[in-house]
Amino acid sequence: MNVLDNSVMIKGSNSGITVFLDSEMAFEDLLESVSEKFKSASKFFNNANMAISFDGRDLSAEEEKRILNVISDVSELNIVCVLDENNNMKEIYEDAVKKAIASVDVSEPVVQHVNDMASDSKTACMFYKGTLRSGQVFESDGSVVVLGDVNPGGKVVAKGSVIVLGSLKGNIFAGVDGNENAFVVALEMSPMQIKIGEIIARSSDAGTKITKGRNKTKVIEPKIAYVYDQNIYIEDLEQNALDDICLD
Repeated sequence: MNVLDNSVMIKGSNSGITVFLDSEMAFEDLLESVSEKFKSASKFFNNANMAISFDGRDLSAEEEKRILNVISDVSELNIVCVLDENNNMKEIYEDAVKKAIASVDVSEPVVQHVNDMASDSKTACMFYKGTLRSGQVFESDGSVVVLGDVNPGGKVVAKGSVIVLGSLKGNIFAGVDGNENAFVVALEMSPMQIKIGEIIARSSDAGTKITKGRNKTKVIEPKIAYVYDQNIYIEDLEQNALDDICLD
C-alpha cells in the first residue's frame, strides 16, 4: 500500500508558490522529497517565472540554497525571487506583481520607446517583462518597473524611479535629469552600479554601506536604494526606510 507523502506540499497563488516543508524530517530526506515533488510537477510549471516562499520549517541560508538548486535541477521553473513568509512586505509585493502583470502583454520581452509614453513624465511608468541581459539597455522618460531580472551588463536608465521585481545585478541610472528624490527597489539587490541623480554607488560601496540603525543579514529580501545626505543608502524595504523617501 502506498503511503501518502505530505512532507513537501506546494501551494500556488497568482504571484507565486509556497512550499510547505515537514519540520521534523531529516534534511537530506527532505531534499529527496522536494526533488520528487517538483519532478512530478515539472510539466505543470513548465518555464513559468515565479516567486517562491517556504513555510513550516526554519531554513538556514545554506539549506535554502540547496533546496533551490534541487528545484532548478529537476524542473524548468524559473524562480525570480524568494519571499520571506514572515516579511510584512510580502503581501505588498504580491499585490504589486499582480497589478504589474495585469498591465502588460505577457508575450515575449518588448522594449517600448519613450515616445509611446504619457506626456507627463513625472507620473508616467513603463513596464518591461523579461530579463535584461548583458548589453541590453532599457530607457524611459518616467519611472520603470522590470518584471524580471537585470543581469550583469544589463542597464536601466530612467528619469524617474526604478523597481525590479526580480534580481538586480546590473546597472541602474535613476533620476537622470538630476532628480535625487528618485529611488531604486529590487527583490534581490546586488547591483554592479547604481546612480541616482549625480550620486553613484558601485557594488563594493553597496556591499559595505552602513545603514542608519539597521543591520540585518538575510538571504534574499526586498531592498530600497535612495539618496540621503549626498550618499546612496541600500536598506531593507521597511516602513522606516520609506519614511525617508521624498516624492516631490
